[in-house]
Amino acid sequence: MSNTDYLLAVEDITVSFDGFKAIEGLNLYVDQGELRVIIGPNGAGKTTLLDLICGKTRASAGTIRFKNQEMTRMAEHDIVRAGIGRKFQTPSIYENLSVFKNLEVSFPRGRSVLGALAFRCTDEVRERVRAVADEIGLTGSLELGAGLLSHGQKQWLEIGMLLMQDPELLMLDEPIAGMSARERELTAELLARICRNRAMIVIEHDMDFVARIAHKVTVMHQGKILAEGPMDAVKADPRVIDVYLGH
Repeated sequence: MSNTDYLLAVEDITVSFDGFKAIEGLNLYVDQGELRVIIGPNGAGKTTLLDLICGKTRASAGTIRFKNQEMTRMAEHDIVRAGIGRKFQTPSIYENLSVFKNLEVSFPRGRSVLGALAFRCTDEVRERVRAVADEIGLTGSLELGAGLLSHGQKQWLEIGMLLMQDPELLMLDEPIAGMSARERELTAELLARICRNRAMIVIEHDMDFVARIAHKVTVMHQGKILAEGPMDAVKADPRVIDVYLGH
């Protein structure tokens, strides 16, 4: 296995569930600081691909390397520690805690039970919380109970909780589902902001949003990559129109 300059190199990855190949012989390469959007019809294997990268699902074959380190046999928490953060479709925030506390408990040292007992809110942590709150646009809401936030703000808070861990690769599954037009706009700006010093993989269905944020688009279909490249090229690809955009 040769070393790669890519931050993430997924090679010949296959995963089967009861003989059904959900993903088959897939290759994906993501650069440092790149915002990659994955699109495709339901059942194309998009979420399964994120599950494989974060260790939630084990590959039947192939390799996943992050910063040239093989990840396919690593435990989920070790993958998080290595610098990969994942946000699922439904926000999992602590509704009864303040925004500040949600961010504070997401600081890496506060995450284990022992860590939480010995955990002190140091200046370092406070500074990190304020920096992240600023990035996600929630500086004015730090004392507010997280349950009182709007739907969009809850999504941003969850992204902030991941940012507390300073991941080098952030993966988001349909981050703007259920958001208002204004929240979508602010989310596009947020993603552009946080992508300056990390790579991101985003699964999204909203094509206007994809066009706004994507550096590069990967189209998946039936567990394989159908097309890949800049949004304009992908949008004009007859195969993509046929299996996805035409519907």
